[in-house]
Amino acid sequence: MNNPPDTDGERYLIVDDDEIFADTLARSLQRRGPTCYVANDEVRALELCRLHRPSRAILDLKLLNYSGLHLIEQLKAIDNTIAIVILTGYSSIPTAVEAIKLGAKNYLCKPAGLGDILSAFDANAGNADSPLAEQPPSVNRLEWEHIQRILQENDGNISATARALGMHRRTLQRKLQKRPMQQ
Repeated sequence: MNNPPDTDGERYLIVDDDEIFADTLARSLQRRGPTCYVANDEVRALELCRLHRPSRAILDLKLLNYSGLHLIEQLKAIDNTIAIVILTGYSSIPTAVEAIKLGAKNYLCKPAGLGDILSAFDANAGNADSPLAEQPPSVNRLEWEHIQRILQENDGNISATARALGMHRRTLQRKLQKRPMQQ
């Protein structure tokens, strides 16, 4: 989806394997003026980045066959000034930390509204007044985050992660297909 160039020059690259979500987000952004480019896989995302040099990218963390974390480095290699926000339904502390270390500007959990996404790009400092959790995370949430950390350590390799966790590969795959446990 392409719009004519906008007056403020913002160009967005949206990378999500959910085509309907990506197109809907692009249309919502385009109503506000920016040009949007949509990619549903890594190859197309890199091609669009080289061709159009977007100033901002919205990346899904869990793409069909790979992690959006790997794409951060590749996009930054093409243009180090690109601002990247990770948007994910599979949030965890380890992936949030890694995303920021790799150069993402912010990390948001789905569902996030357009205002939240745009604010994530504009936030230049942390918020010391962020509310603290009332209770510690649940055991299920801790398990989810532990699995994500071990998966990250094994570069997304399901078999190696299952071995490291001492569980059957299919059991791990079933756990990964579920949404993360709430706090």
